[in-house]
Parts: sequence; C-alpha cells; structure tokens
Amino acid sequence: MTESTGVLAGYRVLDCSIAMAGPFAAQRLGDLGADVVKVEPTTGEWQRHAAAGGAQGNEINVSFLSLNRNKRSVALDLKSDAGKEALRALVADADVFLQNYRPGVAARLGVDYESLRAINPSIVYVSISGYGEDGPYRDRPGQDLLLQAMSGAMLSAGRHGDEPTPAGQYLADAVTASTAFEGVLAALLHRERTGEGQLVTVNMLDALTTLQMQELSVFTVGKKTQERSAEPHAHVYIRAPYGVFATSDGFVALAFADLHELGRLIGEPAFEGWNSEVEGWTRRDEIHAKTAAKLAEKPSGYWIETLGAAGMWIGPVHGYQELVDDPQVVHNGTFIEYDHPTEGHVKTPGFPYRFSKTPPKLVRGAPRVGEHTREILAQAGFDDAAIDALLASGAAKETTDAPASASAPDPAAPAHAVPRAEPEPVEA
Repeated sequence: MTESTGVLAGYRVLDCSIAMAGPFAAQRLGDLGADVVKVEPTTGEWQRHAAAGGAQGNEINVSFLSLNRNKRSVALDLKSDAGKEALRALVADADVFLQNYRPGVAARLGVDYESLRAINPSIVYVSISGYGEDGPYRDRPGQDLLLQAMSGAMLSAGRHGDEPTPAGQYLADAVTASTAFEGVLAALLHRERTGEGQLVTVNMLDALTTLQMQELSVFTVGKKTQERSAEPHAHVYIRAPYGVFATSDGFVALAFADLHELGRLIGEPAFEGWNSEVEGWTRRDEIHAKTAAKLAEKPSGYWIETLGAAGMWIGPVHGYQELVDDPQVVHNGTFIEYDHPTEGHVKTPGFPYRFSKTPPKLVRGAPRVGEHTREILAQAGFDDAAIDALLASGAAKETTDAPASASAPDPAAPAHAVPRAEPEPVEA
C-alpha cells in the first residue's frame, strides 16, 4: 500500500457501524484518503453474513464487499475487558469515531461520546440512529422500508387507491449515509478552525424528511394537500404529463412537456389551446390517459428522437444492464474495476465526485475479518507479546490463512462458512 494522497489523508476513522448507512459513510471517507479502521466483532460484522439479493461470495459476500472498500479490519471482542481496552487505545489517536449501535449499547460498552472524549477531547464522534437519540420512537427498529413508509414519500407518487410503492433503492440508508458523511466533514472543518471535537448525531427519519424540502414546504407553507390521481403519476406536486409511459417496445420517462406542442407531435388534437400551467393541473388524469394511448403506438426510440428534438424532457427507462452499458456512464468512468484476493474480478460503482488535485481512488478492496488486526494494534502501541496475548485470549482475532480461491463465485454454491453470531450493534 502506498501512502494516501487523498483530500482526507492523515485522518483516521474508527468505523464501528454495521449494515449500510454507517459503513457507506465511512467508505466515502476512505475513498477520499482517510485511514478507515473497521472495528468488527471477532465473528465478523453482521453484513458479512447477510447477502443482499441472495448474492454470495467466496468468502466476502457482495453486500459487505460493496460497502467496505478502502478500509482495514481489526477484529475485537468488545464484550471483553481486554477488547475494550484495545479499542480505547485506538481512540487515543483517532480523528473520527462512527457508530450506529442500538440506543444504550455504546454507554454499556463504555464507548459513548463522554467516555471517549475523556480519552481524546478532539474526537469527532458520529452517532447514527433510526429515529433520534431519545424520544418516543428511540427503541424502534430503524429499517429502511419502515422509514420510507413513515416519511410520507410513498404517497407522493402512483395511482390513488393503489398500494404505496417504495423506492427502488435503499433510500433511507443511502441518504443517511450521505448526511453522516457531510456531518463528519463539517465537524472536521470546525476542528481545524478551533481545535474542538464534538458529538454529531444523525437519524434516518430526519435525513429522509429533510430530503423532501420542496414537497413538505408545498404542504406546510403552500397548504397543498398530498393527493394522488386516478391515473399513475410520478409526483403529486408536479403537473401532467409527468411519469413513465409504455411504448410499443418498452418505456419512456416524460416530464414537463408543453401540452400544445406535445399534442401536435403525438397527434392528440384535444391538447390544442390547453395551458400547461392550468389544464396541466386541473386535467391531470385526462392528460396522462391520452398521452399514454398515443405513446403506446410507436417505439421508445422514435419518441425519444421526435420529442427530444423539439426540446421536450424525455428519456429511456433503463434496467441495470442498460445503465452499466450506457455510453455516458462508460464515458464518466462511473464504475471501477479491480481484482480482489478472495472475490476475483470486481466491478462496482465508484466515486460520485471529482477533485482536480486530490482525486478519490481505490486503495484496497473490502478486508477479511481481522485482516489488519496486528498492524493496527501495533500502530496503537501494542508490542508483539501484548498482541499475541489478545489473540490467544479471544479478545482479538486476525485472519492469517491463505485467501480462498479468487475465481468468480458460483451463485448456486453456499456462502463461505464463517462463525455466525448475533452482534451487539444493529443498523440504526
């Protein structure tokens, strides 16, 4: 490994989080050059054992692989006194501590903010929760689908009377990860200016609610109720036509088309003389139905070319294969590819930002359980004898055996056998 030259080079992050939101935030910090140390149980982080989409790996499943690149792994038993002492030693020279433990777990383990601030007053401590650090929902499970349902967003699209439809991404987790990432950067900037560390709390409910800045302001300030139409519509607060429409060979997305011009191009005389900012609201269902009937007559390519040439906002509806192969995505270098010692050739989404002087880069793929335990503890001041004692007692673990085959995993094969245990921390 070469010394990091990223914009966050020189900062050390202790990532004690699991599942998606916390690990994703920490990975972003690692992508920008921070030394991210993943502190996981000796049995491995929970996500190592829970394969999203049923995708397995040789030793590291795809879920963990995708959220833990650019990290080193130290495996410690935080239920043991020796494991806790080892973690406190790591805290002494860390810049950021990130966790998404269940409420009360951090204090029980002695790794709450006040305890760690006593060791390192300049620490930036980030705590991610589902609904907040306290309050009536403090102990509820902060799971992505439940947060999406509670946020109100599901009732901003679709057809009146139909079941609300969740987003096609782990939206609450992803937004919370970005929010925590922003919080770390802001707190580090404050520390650079003042020398002060601080506690940063992020919760999934607030993150997903504040994401809907426009929609909720239309409701709270503009007093416009959230009413879905009889015809499927992509957003209750946007005029028709706005949504996905079937064509003779697929689907297209169409947004904000001028009704008079749209009617001319698709051959719908009813739109003649209609005002997009009047009938676009008052006749939303009729506009959708008539547009849908006309667009179904010809293929997607025809409509994208014809309506696009007229300046209308229209585009294809991609599946994942079309997205990966899209010429703009290829041009942008959106995906990165590398060889992992146990998982073989990996192609995965890369970095969402560009820096002219300090670009993000891939330094290492996701680590094996405790792959870097010895070197991390040595950097914290433990000598070989002390490290050997921790390993012998079970308070720490390292992986030293040869990696499994790096050939592409067989989707029909069972996951690599690892000890399974119910960990203390859970997704916020």
